[in-house]
Amino acid sequence: MSYNILQHLEFNAWANGALADVMQQVSDEQFYRENKGSFPSIGKTALHILGAQYIWYRRMRGESVKQAPMVADPPSKPEILSGLVSSSKDFISFVNSINPTLLSSRYHYTNLRGEPFDDTYEETLFHVVNHGTYHRGQLVHMLREVGVTTLPGTDLIHYLRRQRK
Repeated sequence: MSYNILQHLEFNAWANGALADVMQQVSDEQFYRENKGSFPSIGKTALHILGAQYIWYRRMRGESVKQAPMVADPPSKPEILSGLVSSSKDFISFVNSINPTLLSSRYHYTNLRGEPFDDTYEETLFHVVNHGTYHRGQLVHMLREVGVTTLPGTDLIHYLRRQRK
C-alpha cells in the first residue's frame, strides 16, 4: 500500500507528541525564554503550530475564522502542549469521518485578512503537516539552545521505520 494522507497525519500527531513530551520537561523559564527564532520562544512557536492547526481544522469544517486564536489570552504551557497533541489528532478523526473522495474536492474559506481562497482538503492537510515539520525543526534548535541534549528523531523516516516494526 502506498503512503497516504492518513499516515501523514498520524506522523504529524506522533512527531508533535514526541516534542510535546520533551517540552513538558523544560522549565517554564526555558519554555518562555526569548530567543531569535521566527517566534520569540519555545512556547510561542508551539502556540503558533497549535494556532495554525486550530485555524485550518475549523476552515475545513466550514467554520469562519476571523482572527488568530489564543493570541490575546494565550493558554498555559500544559494547555499549549495538550492542545498541540489533541489538535493533531483532530485531523486524523476528520479524515476518518469523511468519504475519501472528498479529499480531492475543494472547499472555500477566507483568510485572516478576509481574502477568499479555495483549496482541496488534501492540499490543506499536506500543508498542515509540512508547516508543523518546519516549526518542529525550529523547536529542536530552541530546545538545544536552552540545554536539552536528548531529543527524539521526529523525521518522517523515523516514524515510518517505527511503524514497520
